[in-house]
Amino acid sequence: MSQDFTLSAVARSDEGKGASRRLRRENGVPAVVYGGKAGGNDRKPVSITLKANELNKALENEAFYSSVINLSIDGKEEQVILKDLQRHPAKALIWHADFLRVNKNTKIKAHVPLHFLNEDSCKGVKIGGGKIMHQLTSLDIICTAGDLPEFIEIDMADVEVGGVVHLSDLKLPKGVESLALSHGPEHDTSVVSVIAPKGGDAEEEAAEEDAGE
Repeated sequence: MSQDFTLSAVARSDEGKGASRRLRRENGVPAVVYGGKAGGNDRKPVSITLKANELNKALENEAFYSSVINLSIDGKEEQVILKDLQRHPAKALIWHADFLRVNKNTKIKAHVPLHFLNEDSCKGVKIGGGKIMHQLTSLDIICTAGDLPEFIEIDMADVEVGGVVHLSDLKLPKGVESLALSHGPEHDTSVVSVIAPKGGDAEEEAAEEDAGE
């Protein structure tokens, strides 16, 4: 289960590029909150202003990107997840943020990091002299907001040289599904592999051929 994060915001009615520029000069970040239902009807999007320093501090934590966030808008709390960030193309500034309203039963698509365990003690590395190659470092998943994990772990301890860990090999938490695999087994791509030392097999074969001549 993900960590608890809280952000404070104020609702705003001023729109447009000029208003957004003024907000940023005043240490604010323009954002929007959308989604959710009330009384069976879709709720309207709300434009808000976040404090830049508060948002930047939260963004330093990897878990923030894959957590349910308590967002206080003018003192009224909403549960949201971060859906999109727009960054300045040249400076370390957040230009705009999008948040989706959720509850614990809301089915969502999320992007979570992969944590690779025991890479130093991996059989293919320690015994076989191989090298670990990451094909993916994060994973797109489907789950309810209440089941949203901070990250997904992959234990590399027993992976040997030539071994490949596919999406279907991952031990996903209960209630979590790979988005790619939801489209069919043909999307079962590799996540991480251990490749042989450079020239290892080729040199051994050449040596055997030379010895047989």
